[in-house]
Amino acid sequence: MTIIDAHSHLWLKQDTVVDGQRIYTTNRGRSMFFDGERQMLPPFMADGRNTAEVFIANMDYAQVGGAVVVQEVIDGYQNDYLAEVAQKYPDRFFVCGMPRLGLESVEAEKLITADDILSDVKILYSRGFKGIAIPGHRVRRPLADLLPAMKFMEANQMIFSMCLADDESQIAEFQQLITECPNLKIAIGHFGLATTKNWKNQILLARNPNVFIESGGITWLYNSEFYPFPSAVKAIREAADLVGISKLMWGSDYPRTICAITYRMSYDFVLKTNELTDLGKSAFLGENAVKFYGFKNLPQLPYIKNMSE
Repeated sequence: MTIIDAHSHLWLKQDTVVDGQRIYTTNRGRSMFFDGERQMLPPFMADGRNTAEVFIANMDYAQVGGAVVVQEVIDGYQNDYLAEVAQKYPDRFFVCGMPRLGLESVEAEKLITADDILSDVKILYSRGFKGIAIPGHRVRRPLADLLPAMKFMEANQMIFSMCLADDESQIAEFQQLITECPNLKIAIGHFGLATTKNWKNQILLARNPNVFIESGGITWLYNSEFYPFPSAVKAIREAADLVGISKLMWGSDYPRTICAITYRMSYDFVLKTNELTDLGKSAFLGENAVKFYGFKNLPQLPYIKNMSE
């Protein structure tokens, strides 16, 4: 089975400011994050470097052929590093750039205009980025400010990845943008935040032909339930009933989610459930993402036994 991770993160150094609060690496995989110190990475990543090489080792072990790397402002802008990753590992990663959003503070965000966002997207495109990722759930500006950049992405066959707020506040506005850009491939992240009240309204956006849903962070959403995440499987079934399994893609939200589980466990619960057909599993875990992102020349990854087996 071809497996593609449609939602992951990479960074060399985490040191940024969001909403006036600094986020930075401390030690043993930990970071200062808003209200206190958090285990941002698995403790064996003691130097705080979340590199492509470590991720590839995890991917090879878990037999994941390729991964989509999106960005989050809490990790800082990683465009320079991700451009290097795309050049070095073109067959393993589809990387997304991120324009300036000014989320360091309310005042900084007000200084960033729609033209600034468009200008940044044009620069990222010129640097070879084929996709743009924006953590929309952290954006306070009207989403209409994204339209000029989205029009550019559409004209240049880029892919747009975005997470939405955990309520209804952005859904109607985002639907308008989707209508304005019917040929722009759009991936909505975090599986519509499936543990929130209105998550299915995000899923329903995938009734638009150009919109897909990826499940990045679904094991985090159901972390209190833990493996094998039966409620996450139920959510996948419900979403498939709403828009079809062909519109859904698996994503891990690596590396944060593997502080609690192994990387393989972040999809293994899908493989082992009886609630999905084999065809549905293949589509969700890889085939849909291969078509959507255009992965080619994926490696054949044999299963490697553990020493404990």
